[in-house]
Amino acid sequence: MPNEPTVRLTAVRRLYEVSTRMGAGRSLAETLQAVVDGVVTGLGFGIAVLNLRHPDGKFEVIAVAGSPEAREALLGTVSAADIFDGEFKIADEWGRLRFVPHERLPEGEVVGWVPDVPVSADPSAWHPLDALFAPLHSPDGELVGMLSVDLPEDQRRPGPIHRELLEIFATQAGLAIDKARLTDQLLAEKVRLEASETTFRLVFEGAGNGMATLAFDGPEAGRVLRVNDAFCRITGYPHDRLIGSRLLDYLTDGDAGRTRRELQELATGTGPYRFERTFRRADGQDIWLGGTAVIVAQGKDQPRILLIQIDDVTARKDAERELQHHAAHDPLTGLANRRLLQHRFEAALQRSRQRGRRGVLLFSDLNHFKQVNDRYGHEAGDNALREIADRLLTAVRHGDTVARLGGDEFVILAEEIDGTDLDALIRRVEESIGRPLAGIDVPVTASIGTAVVSPYSADLDELLRTADQAMYEAKHRDR
Repeated sequence: MPNEPTVRLTAVRRLYEVSTRMGAGRSLAETLQAVVDGVVTGLGFGIAVLNLRHPDGKFEVIAVAGSPEAREALLGTVSAADIFDGEFKIADEWGRLRFVPHERLPEGEVVGWVPDVPVSADPSAWHPLDALFAPLHSPDGELVGMLSVDLPEDQRRPGPIHRELLEIFATQAGLAIDKARLTDQLLAEKVRLEASETTFRLVFEGAGNGMATLAFDGPEAGRVLRVNDAFCRITGYPHDRLIGSRLLDYLTDGDAGRTRRELQELATGTGPYRFERTFRRADGQDIWLGGTAVIVAQGKDQPRILLIQIDDVTARKDAERELQHHAAHDPLTGLANRRLLQHRFEAALQRSRQRGRRGVLLFSDLNHFKQVNDRYGHEAGDNALREIADRLLTAVRHGDTVARLGGDEFVILAEEIDGTDLDALIRRVEESIGRPLAGIDVPVTASIGTAVVSPYSADLDELLRTADQAMYEAKHRDR
């Protein structure tokens, strides 16, 4: 399976793509297929199967990804309401996930489709009879489906990172199913809107989503005509404050301008318009609203109205930002990781080629650090690494990048530096690392190797090899 930064960044990108595809306005079938596709392409599982729970409690396989054979065998199958009960009794609880190891299954009992793959003798390897489930819940806690995954790419049982990411997907999937069901209901109601104002009013007022109608034509275009209680609850404004106001006034200037342009495009197109916008609540807090807008014709010679539905998606946006941070930073020290270093290096190389100025890549390895772990334990070693990381951030110049590649290896990317400035930077790095560590008697020092970043540099891997070799030569000279 790909390394941790790759998995995290891939998952962030796929989470954003899947969240967009799972957004309001998508049909239930499209939403469910987006979920399983996202798990397979974003999290590195070979197969994903989604069972939808019907009102009578039975489960039906609605979406399958990753295996045509599994899709043919499972799609459309309906199972009893207690289909998962027996397996969950023998399952390990991984947070909200449930893992059923094959060795606990009653002998000879196989439930469902089993992939035809070799069986490894490694006890930590994934077995074709292993099963990993993610229950899917609506916002009010109702079980709405069951997501099961199989065949991890590295053929091993998932670790904490993959479990965490799978839980995030499962949470989003549960919310999306609930929202897609409502969307299907709303779209069906829209067809009957002209013939049944009473039906529309009941759906409008009773919806869990925030809903509003706005004038779309004439001098009053953009003004709020009607809002439901959920809209007031989400935004914090009372009915009388919202009615007659312009929703664009609650958005940031950039969002308001973009919204005007997209509404013009909506007027000439068909289908719902999906959006995500920052909104200033009555208490002054900025939140993210996500939802759909659709133009509704009221009849001949009647002005059109805009029907919108919204949800507060601030939690999801915060989760995306957190995932983006994790994807680019070392989880122990908070320094840049290999992926972020690669991104910064490519930008630095481009600037070097434009300006003709050289920079440097410093590769640092800690001497005697193994003694810290051996004498004081790995927790003390982790604390020491965090302390050294903080020191390095104060030792470098503003704009320099400090990264941790793993273990006790650190890299510094410094642009437009040479001569005495470079010598001073190296001295500061050596001194910052060489100072005594809190509560530790081991004298930790640094061996540093350098590689020049010039307009003629090839790639980061080559420079890291050069700097690494220079570091080892320096280490042997110091012995």
